[in-house]
Amino acid sequence: MQKHIHPSDVLYAGNRPFPVLAACEHFAGSEKLLRKALQIQAELAVDGRSIFDITADCEDGAPAGKEHEHAAMITDLILSGENRFDRVGIRIHDVSHPVWRDELEIIVSRAGQRVAYIVLPKPEEAQDVATQIAALDELRGRYGITREIPVHVLIETPGALHEVWQIARLPHVETLDFGLMDFVSAHHGAIPGAAMRSPGQFSHALVTRAKCEIASAALGNGIVPSHNVTTEIRDISVVQEDARRARLELGFLRMWSIHPNQIKPIIEAMRPDFAEVNEAAALLIAAQDAAWGPVQYEGKLHDRASYRYYWELLQRAQSTGMSIPEAACQRFFC
Repeated sequence: MQKHIHPSDVLYAGNRPFPVLAACEHFAGSEKLLRKALQIQAELAVDGRSIFDITADCEDGAPAGKEHEHAAMITDLILSGENRFDRVGIRIHDVSHPVWRDELEIIVSRAGQRVAYIVLPKPEEAQDVATQIAALDELRGRYGITREIPVHVLIETPGALHEVWQIARLPHVETLDFGLMDFVSAHHGAIPGAAMRSPGQFSHALVTRAKCEIASAALGNGIVPSHNVTTEIRDISVVQEDARRARLELGFLRMWSIHPNQIKPIIEAMRPDFAEVNEAAALLIAAQDAAWGPVQYEGKLHDRASYRYYWELLQRAQSTGMSIPEAACQRFFC
């Protein structure tokens, strides 16, 4: 019987595979909202996998003066049985805040083996990110954490946008996230408030330029671009349309949620086209049968360059809970 080689073992020789992340990142701050998010994460799971990530917020979510207690509470939740999938990350304070090192140590010392990622907000330049990453690595070494802890960087200042390519190249960086509200505020009234919501966020030149730069820097360095929040929490059609435009017009592969009502619309809008998923499954099966050499499929010649595209598409489909053709599921995901 022919031994099938898995695409992950053959398509990325010498290169780091593109991160396969959930299409939605849900932010919550209080213990009550975090427990609710963990419950929803379990309810929406597909085949024992979470289809969205949770980011526990130490920055805006922590009561002033109780930052240490808040970080400890989040750590307890990460270590608890409620965290079924180990897909809970944490946003700490920015590099100018006096408690960020303490927050980082609380998390890494106790939950370094289980925290999904660390979100770094409001850098003014690449060096700010490098400083926090260096502290993360020092703590990993001190507490014997051998696994890599991914870093997600919030681009929400003009300075960070100016150095976004340098930031994208820093070690452990897995996503670049756009912080729309702070970015608009940082322009001192030059960008109107209407650009914080749709349709302005997709038409104002300075905002769309920022989004294009972030997506380009992320994708150009093999990491995931993550789109900003939508402030609308009742009309899910607005949320879904924002996610659709972010995905199709600007190249974002992930988007923030700030309310449980937003999670499913974002995931649905970020899913690949169903017909393309079926095409990807059939093509990859044919390629695997040909030991990943060139094949003709429906009158077109394909090789490893197109195989990588379709493999990443199939992984994105799975991460959003789409139904994968059984034959492809058995070969690639079981």
